[in-house]
Amino acid sequence: MFYVNLWAWLQGAMGLGKSKRLWASECRDRFLSPIRLREWHELHQQLRVQVAEMGMRMNDIPAGYDEIHKALLTGLLGNVGCKSVDREIYYQGAREIKFFIVPNSVLTKKIPKWVVAAELTETTKLYARCVAQIEPEWLEEVGAHLIKRHYFDPHWEKKAAQVVAFERSTLYGLIVNPKKRIHYGPINVAESRTIFIRQALVAGEFYTSATFFSHNQELIKEIEALEHKARRPDVLVDDELIFAFYDSHIPAHIHNGADFEVWRKGVERESPALLHLQRTDLMRHEAAGITTDQFPPQLVMSNVSYVLTYNFAPGKSDDGVTLTVPQALLNQVSPSRCEYLVPALLTEKVAQLIKTLPQKLRRHMVPVPEFAALFCHDVPISDTPLLQALSRYIREKRQLDVSVDMFRLEQLPAHLIMSFYVVNEHGRCLGVSRNFSQLRAELACQPEPTSVGGVTASQDETSFKDWGMGELKETAEMFRAGQVVTVFNALVDGGEGVSLRTFDTRDEALSAHRVGLRRLFMLALKEQVKFLEKNLDLQAMAMQFLPLGTAQELGHQILSAALDRSCLSEPWPKNDMEFGARCKEAKGRLTLVAQEIRRLVGVILNEHQLIQKKLQAAKSHERAFLDMRTQCEWLLSKGFILRLSYERIQHLPRYLRAVGTRLEKIEVDAIRDARQFTQIQSLQQAWQRKLDTQKGNADPRLEEFGWLLQELRVSLFAQELKTPVIVSTKRLEKLWSAM
Repeated sequence: MFYVNLWAWLQGAMGLGKSKRLWASECRDRFLSPIRLREWHELHQQLRVQVAEMGMRMNDIPAGYDEIHKALLTGLLGNVGCKSVDREIYYQGAREIKFFIVPNSVLTKKIPKWVVAAELTETTKLYARCVAQIEPEWLEEVGAHLIKRHYFDPHWEKKAAQVVAFERSTLYGLIVNPKKRIHYGPINVAESRTIFIRQALVAGEFYTSATFFSHNQELIKEIEALEHKARRPDVLVDDELIFAFYDSHIPAHIHNGADFEVWRKGVERESPALLHLQRTDLMRHEAAGITTDQFPPQLVMSNVSYVLTYNFAPGKSDDGVTLTVPQALLNQVSPSRCEYLVPALLTEKVAQLIKTLPQKLRRHMVPVPEFAALFCHDVPISDTPLLQALSRYIREKRQLDVSVDMFRLEQLPAHLIMSFYVVNEHGRCLGVSRNFSQLRAELACQPEPTSVGGVTASQDETSFKDWGMGELKETAEMFRAGQVVTVFNALVDGGEGVSLRTFDTRDEALSAHRVGLRRLFMLALKEQVKFLEKNLDLQAMAMQFLPLGTAQELGHQILSAALDRSCLSEPWPKNDMEFGARCKEAKGRLTLVAQEIRRLVGVILNEHQLIQKKLQAAKSHERAFLDMRTQCEWLLSKGFILRLSYERIQHLPRYLRAVGTRLEKIEVDAIRDARQFTQIQSLQQAWQRKLDTQKGNADPRLEEFGWLLQELRVSLFAQELKTPVIVSTKRLEKLWSAM
């Protein structure tokens, strides 16, 4: 801007009417050449005359910094430079030259990014003189005819509904704009049209209300769902075929959403279904086996429907079948039923389970796929655990004893184990796992029930001291998570009375109902109960019972067992009349039953006390000592009087006497005892391991096997006491294999 300011001074100085001598003296005082200034003034006058003769109009408004330097740039495009990114401060100029700003320039310290120089002079270095700061946008404006443009990364933008690319512009090799977003359609129509069809129409990244678009997308989703169900990715045709369909119908000049919508609306007036894909266009082959019977959209358990989703994603956590379970319905789900998955996957699962068996067993079931298909045909899907059903089927068809433990579930592919997706009432995910027991333990809750069809299913906390609830129905219905579910009614012991409640499972209801009924009978027979509490005479027995509980607990167990035996024979009463009749029957026999149970418990406690004394003398036989102590702890566990049936309690004295006999014999022949113990040891250990894994939910068959082991002990160690059933080591080994 120095020259602009100098020109303004020159015009003012020459317009003051000074003599040539005074004007020249003033110029020399300012270190200016009068001759050069006069030549400059005359050149301006000549140019002004020529412009006027050409009919051009002079500026009314003085030019600013931007206008002046844009005008200079038209002739100095070769003298522009961009500051380098290296540690050394220099400017990258046109055609790969490097120059520096002269040290006496005012821009030496400012170091602008872009500059233009009036001249480039090479001395020790290439220096730029008379330098000014510029903006790179000016270069694109002034030197548009010299700018070279390169386009890259063309892509579809859904919001703008057009193909967008980035432009890099260069001037004499200098990068003026490295990345500028532009509309790519007009620049390359063919490529933009291809991108538009692939991304907007084939991939579905397009906002439109057109019926063809929603129709085609839904059709593609349906076929993709078939792929997930069939677990094969070759049903839907390749994207190239879908592209070819659109390419053959859309004109060559269409490359963006706006133009496409105008064309579509016009052409659909005559051919509304022009762009509609057909099912045959999208499928490579017919998915014949993919039916709703084989791949049901819902799984029904206890009249409740659960949504099933299918996903083909090997290695992912959601691979396979997923059951969506509302939190309120967790207790209604049958894990055993879910082991069967869906009909289409059951054959594969059974085949994989058979392949996990040892070779010596597996060879009897070849070809495995055919045997698995035969099982699926012969055995209906039920609530029986799949491994039990398969083990039973193998025993029936191949006469092989295959226990459930022989199958290796951990070797199954993940997609053959159902995944459970638990949601709350708002649909938010609470947990996802293939381990349903863990999910239920963590998330199961007891929601507030309602009534359906006039049947009360609420948690009625009204306390009853006699039968005042009318006809007791075994089941009720209620709404949960928008579904009608079946629950089980039961009387619950409340101490001073009973209340009517509902439970999600039959077993839970029966367990609670037994205790509730016992309390109701105890209240109805309070006189007989009070008499027994005073006259059972348990002082001596209480001392023997101390290792197992207090005197109060002993009396409670004997009294409760007597009530169970006198009043709770099946079927249990369901109304006031049946309850009254049962009370009338029990009044005359309750005392006799209680006295009999007291006598039997006394015998058991006496035998137990004698054994405890003898055991101390057998500590030298460590293995036998530990085995007999464990046996006594299992036989007389805490609460055994109430937990065991009367029929089982009757056998306890014989089992305990067998232990006493063994203690006597071991002192005479310890080697014989060790030999006999070896026969039972493997069965005992296998049974104990299985029992430990049940975690309080013991299989009834496992409980029965435990009592057979006690009979086997009598047979081995005290044959003279005899057994009511025929037992032997081989018989029990065969039975264990079948379990």
